[in-house]
Amino acid sequence: MVEEVDRRLISVFETDVDQPELLQSMRDIVSFSGVLKELSDKDYFQSPHQVLRFLRVIQLINLEALGLTDALEDEEQIFYRYRHIYEYDEEITLGFVKHLIYVLGKYNWVTKTSRRIKMRDLGKRMIDSLIRLANDSLAYYLNDEVARSLFQAKRDAELSEAYDDKGISGGNKLASMIRNVEEATELLIERELEYLANRNALMQVEVIHQLMQELEVKMEERLAMFETLDQELIFSTIKQRGITAISEGTKISLGTINKILKFAHLRETDVIRTIQPDLLRQFIERTFNPPVDSDIPNAHQILSFMEQDQYEDEAMDGMWVPIKFASPISPETVDIGIDYLENYQPTTEPIEVVVEEFFPELDEVMEDELDDLMGEAKWQMTKQMIHTERLENYLDEVEEASLDELIVESGSSSWSDVLNGLIGASALIGNKKADLDEKANKKIKQDHENRDWRWIDDEQGGYGISKRRRGGSGKS
Repeated sequence: MVEEVDRRLISVFETDVDQPELLQSMRDIVSFSGVLKELSDKDYFQSPHQVLRFLRVIQLINLEALGLTDALEDEEQIFYRYRHIYEYDEEITLGFVKHLIYVLGKYNWVTKTSRRIKMRDLGKRMIDSLIRLANDSLAYYLNDEVARSLFQAKRDAELSEAYDDKGISGGNKLASMIRNVEEATELLIERELEYLANRNALMQVEVIHQLMQELEVKMEERLAMFETLDQELIFSTIKQRGITAISEGTKISLGTINKILKFAHLRETDVIRTIQPDLLRQFIERTFNPPVDSDIPNAHQILSFMEQDQYEDEAMDGMWVPIKFASPISPETVDIGIDYLENYQPTTEPIEVVVEEFFPELDEVMEDELDDLMGEAKWQMTKQMIHTERLENYLDEVEEASLDELIVESGSSSWSDVLNGLIGASALIGNKKADLDEKANKKIKQDHENRDWRWIDDEQGGYGISKRRRGGSGKS
């Protein structure tokens, strides 16, 4: 079965637009719309009764095509067979039947010979689609508002089995089924109080709960068809939505039934004349936020059930004021609260509000420190682009060295390292992190055989360079 689901479904949306079979299927749709348009021009579809008459006539032709009735020789025989089965209808005339057969023949639904009116293959498929559509709509409207969405979800599952499992696309029926369950759950939540207020709602809610349970099985079967790895990645979100919706809907429908039965049971119990504070407190705590599938009602549900007016004045009009119990409350505290409410005097004098101004302390920087801070910021930005760590570390060790010694010992004698070293030394001097002494005239190593570069003037390699200390001055 999994292999069948993995196989690419036949769908007009996934087929090459130039494929002959696709074009032929579109011609069938054109034929279908042509029949409806032709009849609507004659006001046949201005009334639901006219639509029913049209369906009844084509059903007579369909029954003959299936071999369930005798052959139909001409329009007159169709006319009298209609009157025999559906009784007299003044709107059904021989002219109406003749025009209908003409239209069906024009669009290749039927073919008419001198001896018989015969249904063509196109007509069989189109008429079957129309009759199924009408019967589905009738079954849909026979349910109440909540059960309609559940009925449609169940039909989606059945159509998915009939189409998707056979390799023909049913049109995203899994997503449609889940969406219908979600809508039914939302409606059930909205109408729960209405069901509790209706004396005869128990059977209605039981039907909804039964549909929920059937759908739960159907949804598990449908979701199991998409357990392959690639489909699981695509349908993981919608699968979670489906599981959540059906679980919540089942809990709510079961909870509504439990509450109706609970109320009915309470009505038959004896009424005691004394209040037991502990039991009352427990009841209030349990009704504060009960689970949706429990038989414990909250305050709204209790008031809704009272609307059934099972006994005189049960649904008496009034105002419900929610109160909050705080335990324990001493009699003295209650007296103080009552006295406050009875003798409360509103303040009429203007209220003066003194706004205290708040001035945050500012971080001040002296002018002579500003250059150092700006210079440090600039230096950190420079170090992000030019690496000077090796040069600085070497100067920390020797304190002063020749330019030649610094760039060779902190790196190597290769041309690329020497070039990077000169750039780094220039950055140190330019940012006042090192001093350059052009008159130092330090000795440089004469290992020309290990170098692929030369100083233009050996005196430049003998420049002295030392790390500048804070507060020191540079040498030009």
